[in-house]
Amino acid sequence: MRWNAFDTPVHDSQRVYRQLLSAMAEPGTFAQVSGDPLAPPGAAIGTACWATLLTLCDLDTRVWVSPELNAAGLGEALTFHTGARQTDRPEEADFALVIPATLEGSADCEAPAFQEGSDTYPDRSTTLLVVLDCLDAAGPWTLSGPGIPGRRRLDVGQGGEALMMRLAANRARFPYGLDAILTCGTRLAAVPRSTRITRSASEEVDVCMSP
Repeated sequence: MRWNAFDTPVHDSQRVYRQLLSAMAEPGTFAQVSGDPLAPPGAAIGTACWATLLTLCDLDTRVWVSPELNAAGLGEALTFHTGARQTDRPEEADFALVIPATLEGSADCEAPAFQEGSDTYPDRSTTLLVVLDCLDAAGPWTLSGPGIPGRRRLDVGQGGEALMMRLAANRARFPYGLDAILTCGTRLAAVPRSTRITRSASEEVDVCMSP
């Protein structure tokens, strides 16, 4: 199955990179990634996610792909187009491609433990690339903190509880933690580790949970 890359790699990757930087600087705002290579039919990710992978991954990056998303030849296409190395150890990944359910774990399988940085290099942590069925404003989650004048609302759809709880836990570990890029079709947003996450407009999410 064929995965297309950027038509003009330098120009297109720079454009998407600027969108990603803006999303990180202004958590909860949305960027529309259009005119970029579409993921093939049958793929479990959309245009925004594929464009993000093409932009951020290179020969020096290690990528962990959750089993739910490793379909339609995604792993082979990612290596072919970017040279990124795939790893089966989540704690070694620079980027982890996940869905919210990946972070839940189960009785048979624990949730993956990603790198959250160290005392010497707190920035060396895994960045989550999350594939969602819904990404919109006016949802049940409220974001506040750096880059957010007042508050912003976020809707990550059904099943997003584990994702948002995991990101809310960043606040107790800062400056360690996980940054997240959220994608849905052609839309993306970001939630860096400095963002404070609350549920309903009044109560802060309980961050007392294991990663």
